[in-house]
Amino acid sequence: MGRELAVRLVRRGHQLRVATRAAARADELLPLSSVEVHEGDVYSVDFLRSCLDGCDVAINLVGVLNAPGLAGAGFRRAHVQFTAALLAAIAETGVPRLLQMSALNADAQRGRSYYLRTKGEAEELVRNAPARLDWTIFRPSVIFGSDDSLTNRFATLLRLSGGWLPLARAHARFAPIHVGDVAEAFVRALSGGATSRQIYELCGPQVLTLEQIVQLTAAAAGRSCHAWGLPDALAWLQGLAMQCLPGKPFSLDNYRSLLTDSVCHGAGHEAPGIGTLGIEPISLPALAPQWLAPVPRR
Repeated sequence: MGRELAVRLVRRGHQLRVATRAAARADELLPLSSVEVHEGDVYSVDFLRSCLDGCDVAINLVGVLNAPGLAGAGFRRAHVQFTAALLAAIAETGVPRLLQMSALNADAQRGRSYYLRTKGEAEELVRNAPARLDWTIFRPSVIFGSDDSLTNRFATLLRLSGGWLPLARAHARFAPIHVGDVAEAFVRALSGGATSRQIYELCGPQVLTLEQIVQLTAAAAGRSCHAWGLPDALAWLQGLAMQCLPGKPFSLDNYRSLLTDSVCHGAGHEAPGIGTLGIEPISLPALAPQWLAPVPRR
């Protein structure tokens, strides 16, 4: 998401400062002449203040899908503590605008996972910031793209398992949205205007179950697929076991997030959608073969 947004902003003539814990991870941005990469402690208000000084807009894309331990401390640090530090640095530098990445179903009280609750807590911090800060919050469903952790992870699991895949919450529903559409939403909200103090729900044009996403991934990757849903008790055990594996392909917190469908609420709901920004989102089946299709042998 960060790379996609950076490229779009540079193409529109903007200058960027990227704050990161590891500058090497931003090597792909170095050819962009109007991008400065600043390495440091991203939880330090002093470091964030130095990055924000003289800027017109702050953009917070920080998010983790998994974290060490079982008590949610990693989620709270990445989502809540970082947002608090960023808001403190914004207050000290006088940056007038913030674009905040959240998630569908983010709710500090009713979120069913640490991920959703801490995303909701971060939203509350932004909404309760001093009135001089103008903000826009985005709540996307699951994001897909050529380097995603959605289709690529399932493609890898299908390859390793020979196409056999037990699924937790196989009928959980999503509205997958392309990373380019999410980035474009940020670009169009950059200056505020009608997007000022709005929360946008960002969904793609199709609602798909988790099982359907796996089947689409298999078809695009040219692999066989034998996916079946697990009862919730076994799905819970799957999360417990897989969170101990390298890379945490699945976790208990992921399982809890799946208990709530990640779909937009539609017309009549208080949150506007991506269509109000003039963006027509593209579907997962239309793009997935571009990066998942097997390369023909010569």
